[in-house]
Amino acid sequence: MSTHAKRERLLLADLLEAAGPDAPTLCEGWNTRDLAAHVVVRERRPDAAGGILLGALRSRLERVQAEFAAKPYEELIQLIRTGPPRMSPYAIKPVDEGANTVEFYVHAEDVRRAQPDWTPRELDPVFADALWSRLEKAARLLGRKSPAGLVLRRPNGQTAVAHRGAPVVTVTGEPGELTLFTFGRQDAARVELEGDKDAIAKVHEARLGLTG
Repeated sequence: MSTHAKRERLLLADLLEAAGPDAPTLCEGWNTRDLAAHVVVRERRPDAAGGILLGALRSRLERVQAEFAAKPYEELIQLIRTGPPRMSPYAIKPVDEGANTVEFYVHAEDVRRAQPDWTPRELDPVFADALWSRLEKAARLLGRKSPAGLVLRRPNGQTAVAHRGAPVVTVTGEPGELTLFTFGRQDAARVELEGDKDAIAKVHEARLGLTG
């Protein structure tokens, strides 16, 4: 049975291939070639991938990522499709599922939603629940830089506190949309924000997510 991560991996590869190497993405400063290189380096070069989260390793990451970006675009797509090398932790299914389900979902939407004619993607309930489960666990980390209290709410009423504080901004949407919002894609997420007007504006512009 195909895992969520594997399905999203193949979708991301297909989207990158269809868009071509020079298409825009939602990742600031990156086109599709840059995004493809990022995905490959993250899985295949752990010696450099630490720079994604650690500023001290950022220059090495940028150098290695530039080297991969210089490769033929078709080669990058194939490396994404085939997945990590056998000795990589990502080759272990539970690790792949835990680390890559959200990663590939967000990046697939980075490609889709940078196009002018994109439409919301309807997620199956099982996948939506899987995204919500991960979001509940990571909400505090993703929302740690929120300038106001931040509560995430599904249409069914389930909530997760992403940041404690006042005033409180409540963001309502489907799990996939809330995931995009908390990963810093506020402009592209189809959500509704309730709360103090100034706080909403600040949250909308905040650098949410794992970096920044």
